[in-house]
Amino acid sequence: MSAIGVLRTRCFLRQVLPGLPAAMQSHYSLDVSAPLLRTQGYVDGRWVSAASVFPVVDPATGQEIARVSDCGPTEAKQAVDAAHKAFQSWKRYSAKERSVLLRKWFDLLTLHKEDLAKLITFECGKPMQESLGEIAYSASFLEWFSEEARRVYGDIVPSPAKDRKILLLKQPVGVASIITPWNFPSAMITRKVGAALAAGCTVVVKPAEDTPLSALALAELAEQAGIPAGVFNVVPCSRERTPSVGEVLCTDPLVAKISFTGSTATGKVLLRLAADTVKKASMELGGHAPFIVFDSADVDLAVRGAMASKFRNSGQTCVCSNRFLVQNGIYERFMEKLSVAMDTELRLGHGSEPGTTQGPLINARAADKVVHQISDAVSQGAKVLRGGKRLEGSFMEPTLLGDVTADMLCTREETFGPLLPVIRFNTEAEALAVANASAVGLAGYFYSQDVSQIWRVAEALEVGLVGANEGLLSTPEATFGGVKQSGLGREGSKYGIEEYLDIKYMCFGGLKP
Repeated sequence: MSAIGVLRTRCFLRQVLPGLPAAMQSHYSLDVSAPLLRTQGYVDGRWVSAASVFPVVDPATGQEIARVSDCGPTEAKQAVDAAHKAFQSWKRYSAKERSVLLRKWFDLLTLHKEDLAKLITFECGKPMQESLGEIAYSASFLEWFSEEARRVYGDIVPSPAKDRKILLLKQPVGVASIITPWNFPSAMITRKVGAALAAGCTVVVKPAEDTPLSALALAELAEQAGIPAGVFNVVPCSRERTPSVGEVLCTDPLVAKISFTGSTATGKVLLRLAADTVKKASMELGGHAPFIVFDSADVDLAVRGAMASKFRNSGQTCVCSNRFLVQNGIYERFMEKLSVAMDTELRLGHGSEPGTTQGPLINARAADKVVHQISDAVSQGAKVLRGGKRLEGSFMEPTLLGDVTADMLCTREETFGPLLPVIRFNTEAEALAVANASAVGLAGYFYSQDVSQIWRVAEALEVGLVGANEGLLSTPEATFGGVKQSGLGREGSKYGIEEYLDIKYMCFGGLKP
């Protein structure tokens, strides 16, 4: 960065959080209890080293915080074999026994929430308050599925013949490969694994290369909870080894199921790999959420929803609002109040600092993408109303764009960063046309006080999750998943466990009427 760029950055940081430039030059130390800071793979109840290691860095400072075993295809295959062996006994555990163990795991996450949150903050950059929120969210899936384990009901179906009974049994599919992203390094694991273990499946987890520490801490607590060896396995690996490890997890004949959260492009690759052995698959893929504000909306409520939906985790969530559409009659008021909220509520800094609300993006590539989208929009006539600049490292100013059109890159591609582009519209039909003009459909949000309009728009939006007058949706009690190219299957809720179950028809014949 040039000297002028550094000065501008320091000036901006000083405005949003006094004293931050000096703080960002200091050394931040990851201070967690020793048992939770694990750096080896976890296979068959043992901590295993690989031939090499890869670094885990704090995205806020670029400082290395740990070196983790770089597992490869050999370790991945060992983990699959261990999971398959453990499945033979785990599936025979009673539902109550599995429930009790999941509940113990939940209790341990809750007990160690501070240390687990620190791991998230240091490896993915989240502000500490958000990290604590993620641990509560992560633990809630273990609690939920500990309860759902005892509610896997089959059916007795009336038979057309008097000499037989028809039974539909639900049984675990087997070994599940769990491939998770960096933006929710704890919750994306428990949302999948909680359901899998509750159903009676065993798992092999491949965490994102940026955030393996949270996954390994979960393994430590699973062991402390009494989860048997081989039931929960973790194979961390570098970006370079990810393709070869992923291939094992998606092609090994012993794997019955894959569950992936990540980009649509990667999901398609994994589906192709899994096709030869016809594995069951769940895919939670890319989003491009619309956020619509109609003239009848409560403006203050809509602004609060926009702030929560857009700037949580610095805009790095799959259900993050990406395209904002505001109706003409309310546009000026919404933009004015939103600008004030951005000025007063957003504070950039290291996630461990108490006042921070906005951490860094995960890496420089992520920041580059946001800069590119801003440049494209400005070149086509958009106006930068707040922010707009790349800062030191992977920090990015929260940015508000006005005069945006549907032709701009930021309205056609998922951003995954703190960029809020606003399109002005006239009619409900116009807004819905723009909102649905996407190949993906994960989440959608809108604000209106018109009851008839609420029903119309909720049903018309081509997404899997709808927030009507609400910007934060996720909860273990409700389904999570998209339509179109946003994925396959559902996670969470009573339906999440179904993704790990097969239905077997049993005909009990030869009965005497």
